[in-house]
Amino acid sequence: MAMADQVRANKRRRLIKQMQHNHSRKKIQNNRLSTITFGAFLLLLFWLPIPLGSNRPWAWAIMEVASFAIFAMTILSYSLSYIRQSLGLYWPIVIGLGVFVLFQLIQITPLPAPMIKLLSSNIYYLKSQYINVSADAWMSLSLDQVQSQIATLKGLSYYLLMLSCLVLVNNFNRLKLLLISIIVIGTWQAFYGSLMALSGSEKSFVLGLNNSSAANGSFVYKNHFANYIMMSLSVGMGYLVATLNKDRLRSGRDHIANALRMLISGKAALRIALAIMVIALVISRSRMGNTAFFVALSIAGVMALWLMRDKSRSLLFLLLSIFVVDTIILGAYFGIDKVKTRIENTSIANEARVDVNEYSVELVQLFPETGTGGGSYYSIFETVKGQDVKAFFDHAHNDYLQFAIEYGIPASIWLLIVVLITLVHAIRAMKHRNSRILQGVGFASTMAILGMLMHMSVDFNLQAPANAMLFHMIIALAWISHSGLKSKNYVEDLS
Repeated sequence: MAMADQVRANKRRRLIKQMQHNHSRKKIQNNRLSTITFGAFLLLLFWLPIPLGSNRPWAWAIMEVASFAIFAMTILSYSLSYIRQSLGLYWPIVIGLGVFVLFQLIQITPLPAPMIKLLSSNIYYLKSQYINVSADAWMSLSLDQVQSQIATLKGLSYYLLMLSCLVLVNNFNRLKLLLISIIVIGTWQAFYGSLMALSGSEKSFVLGLNNSSAANGSFVYKNHFANYIMMSLSVGMGYLVATLNKDRLRSGRDHIANALRMLISGKAALRIALAIMVIALVISRSRMGNTAFFVALSIAGVMALWLMRDKSRSLLFLLLSIFVVDTIILGAYFGIDKVKTRIENTSIANEARVDVNEYSVELVQLFPETGTGGGSYYSIFETVKGQDVKAFFDHAHNDYLQFAIEYGIPASIWLLIVVLITLVHAIRAMKHRNSRILQGVGFASTMAILGMLMHMSVDFNLQAPANAMLFHMIIALAWISHSGLKSKNYVEDLS
């Protein structure tokens, strides 16, 4: 009997040992898959701005397939309980943007005619009277079903990649890699854009597009390029803030030693990268792109000086150097005076986009409840524009206005509130987090969101997939800086 008990006990021990081995092996495999997934995630971010800002059907199709695949790989890399726990840290943004994506899906879903009439009487009237839809048939809220389906797929891909970012960036090393990747991408775009603008070539080196003296990188529209560089610069500034020496420099020897440490560390390369991006931003001749950058930098800098713990004079010197060295010296050499002239010559009378926006407001008044459907501005604006508007406009030159037209006032306000809450959390990260890198990420997110909120008022940057995706990454970084990465045992090395 004792012999049988001993045999059963040995079998049980072997079974437990085998289960532990299998669990350990599965964990290693999942870690490898997670690493591969994170690499694919960074590779996608690098790719997105290259094919004309991914603002072509074939390019955003690649983005969507890659985003869905990365999200699927993320789910396979971790257990469902871990994913729930990770996303639970960021539940306000997960729910906030999730509700908006759900509304996008509702816009393209056929609904009973009485429900459509209840939600938007003008949509019901147009579809039943002019679009050959039976008054008692099921119909969708969108006036352009095809374009709304395209917009919904884009929105879903942004959302899923943001969720992947929130799960994958689960340690400080990955956070550092993400920040460096965004800086490298922005620097490459800035270098290529500046090279093209200064080359004097009539055609771009890639795809043979028309080239001019204004930098636009691999984007078609210079303001999309300027907006992308503004966000990348914000991340670079935040990373530089995170590397600042918090020790008080009491003597000239301390200043010399600190300068030498900067030269042999990565800080010098980072400052060069920031200078290249500032040059490209100036050469883009984008009025609001440059204005948004410097105003956002000023506001975020004042907040950092006021809120950040254990700050030194290095932060003040850094902000002053950006304005003095980058704007006066580099800007004067590479043409900031031309940007200044464009701003001075700007008036409401000679801005065609103002006339377009006046007609666009009529669409908001006609469809305030649920909008005309995502992406429908492309076709619906033609029905209200006046004879004085000769050009074709596929976007309103104001993201706030376009969102209000396509998604209605309630959904647009909801989305704005979500972004403003994110901004508040980024600001709070600067004040409450003890980690230097998380404070720096809070600074970067604050600056980028402020810049985007300003630039959106005169352009349609969120209609460019590369810009929209990068902005979703900025939003993810803001929440990570506030609510994520709470390990107290990590020794930061940002050199």
